[in-house]
Amino acid sequence: MSRQLRTSRFDPRAGFHTEGKDSGPSVPQGLLKAARSSGQLNLAGRNLEEVPQCVWRINVDIPEEANQNLSFSSTERWWEQTDLTKLIISSNKLQSLSDDLRLLPALTVLDVHDNQLTSLPSAIRELDNLQKLNISHNKLKMLPEEITSLKNLKALHLQHNELTCIPEGFEHLSSLEDLDLSNNHLATVPAGFALLSSLLRLNLSSNQLKSLPAEISRMKRLKHLDCDSNLLETVPPDVGSMESLELLYLRRNKLRVLPEFPSSRQLKELYLGENQIEMLGAEHLQHLQAILVLDLRGNKLRSVPEEMALLQSLERLDLSNNDISSLPCSLGNLHLKFLALEGNPLRTIRREIIAKGTQEVLKYLRSKIKDDGTSQSDSVPKTAMTLPSESRVNVHAIVTLKLLDYSDKQATLIPDDIFDATKSNIITSVNFSKNQLCEIPKRNNFLSSLPEEMSSLTKLQTINLSFNRFKVLPTVLYHIPTLEAVLISNNQVGSVDPQKIKLMENLSTLDLQNNDLLQIPPELGNCVQLRTLLLDGNPFRVPRAAILMKGTAAVLEYLRDRIPA
Repeated sequence: MSRQLRTSRFDPRAGFHTEGKDSGPSVPQGLLKAARSSGQLNLAGRNLEEVPQCVWRINVDIPEEANQNLSFSSTERWWEQTDLTKLIISSNKLQSLSDDLRLLPALTVLDVHDNQLTSLPSAIRELDNLQKLNISHNKLKMLPEEITSLKNLKALHLQHNELTCIPEGFEHLSSLEDLDLSNNHLATVPAGFALLSSLLRLNLSSNQLKSLPAEISRMKRLKHLDCDSNLLETVPPDVGSMESLELLYLRRNKLRVLPEFPSSRQLKELYLGENQIEMLGAEHLQHLQAILVLDLRGNKLRSVPEEMALLQSLERLDLSNNDISSLPCSLGNLHLKFLALEGNPLRTIRREIIAKGTQEVLKYLRSKIKDDGTSQSDSVPKTAMTLPSESRVNVHAIVTLKLLDYSDKQATLIPDDIFDATKSNIITSVNFSKNQLCEIPKRNNFLSSLPEEMSSLTKLQTINLSFNRFKVLPTVLYHIPTLEAVLISNNQVGSVDPQKIKLMENLSTLDLQNNDLLQIPPELGNCVQLRTLLLDGNPFRVPRAAILMKGTAAVLEYLRDRIPA
C-alpha cells in the first residue's frame, strides 16, 4: 500500500505536498532520505527552537528528490519505504510540540529530553504504537490526561521536570514497565499506582513525598523501587511483603524505624543511609536471606545485632558514621567484600586494624570468637613478620631498577615496613604477584605502570593508585575480574576505555577525580555496574557540575542519552 493511502487513513486532513517548501528550520535531505530507509531520525543537539514541518510530514509528503524527477532504484522507492518508528529530538531548545505529532502514528520511540518543554500536545494520545517516551529534563508542570491513552507504553521517563501531581487515569498504562518520576515536586503518589501491574522499575527519588500509599505493596512484579531523597518518616509495613522486590532505595529521608521484610526473599540491595534510624533488631534482618548490599551509613545506630551474622549472602555492609561502640564478634563469620566502619566511636577494635581494611577486621573478629579477647597476641595479624624489612625485599632492585618486589609470599596484605624499606628512593614499578591480596594500600608514589604479572592476583578486590603518574588505566586491571574498586584519583589520566570498563562486571567504584580528562565518552554511561563514579576535578566541560552533583546514576543516564543513535 502506498504511503499516501496509509497516511490518509489516520488523518485525511494531512494533505499531500512536496518537501522543502516550509519556512522553518531545515533538515539535511540526506538525513531524511536515510530516515525513510531506516525508520529512525536523530536530530539531537541541533539548537532547534521548533521541529521542522518536514519532520512531522516525513510520512506524508513526496520527497524533494522525487519532485525533481530524479530516478529511483528499486530500493529507493519512496512510496514503499519505512514509516518513522524512532524520533530523537533531544538536547535542543524546543518549548512546545505541534499537534502534527499525530502524523507519525508508527512511532515506537519518542525522545525529547533536555529541552524547554512546558506542555505536551493532546495529539500524543494518537501515538498508539509508542513504547518508549522520554520527556526528562524539561519544564513540565503537569501532564495531559491524554498521555494515559498510550496502552502500549513500556517506558516513561519524566525525571527532572516540575511536576506537582499525576493525572487521573495513570493506572490505565497497563503495559508500563519502567517509570521514572525522580527530581520533580511530587508531594503524593496516587493509590491507583497499585494497578500498574506490569511495572518493574519505579523511581520516585528527589521529590517531596512524606508518605507512600499502602497500596504500593500490590505491585507484585516490581523489582526496583527508588525513594531516595524525600521526606519519608515511615514506610508502609506492607512494603515488606513485596515478593519480587530486589532493590530498595530509601536513603536521605527521615526514617526512624524500619519495616520488617517477611516476604521480600528476593531483596538483594537495601539502601537506608542518611536517615535517623536508632535501632536495628533481629526482626528487621531475619528474612533477608538473599541480601547482598546493606547500606546503613549516616544513621544513629548504637549497636549491631548478633543476627547480622545470619546474612550469609551479604557482601557489602556500610555502617559508617553511626554511634556504634562495639561490633558482635560473629560478624567475622560473614563473607564480606566490603565493610565500612569509619566515623563510629568503636572501642573494641583498634584504629590501625580498621585502617588495614575489611579482611583484617573480619580476621580480628574471628580471633575474638576463639578467645575472650584478653590476649594481646590476638590482635596481631598472622601475616606480620619480625625480620627486618630489608631482608625481605631486593634493595638492589629498589635503588637501580626503581622496582619494589614482594611477590610469591602468599600474603593477604603488604606490611607497612615493606614500603618503609624504599626509604627516599623513587619507585616506578611494583610486583605483588602470587599473593592472596584483597586490597592494595594507599601510597603516594611516582608509578606510571603496573606489571602484567598482577593479573595473577585472582582475589584482588580494591586497588588504590591515587597520587601517582598514570596517564591511562593500567591494562592489567582489565584482566583482574574480581576488582570491585579502582581508585586512581590525582594522576594524569587523559582518557578511559568504556568498552573495557564495561567488561569489568564486578567493578562498582571508579574514582577518576583530579586527572586530565578533557572529555568523558558517552559510552561510559553503559557501564551500569558502577555504583560510584567520581569525576570531579577534571578539565572536561560536560557533564556539567550540576549533573555531577546529582550522583552516579544521573551521570550515567546523562552519558547514555548522548550516545549517537
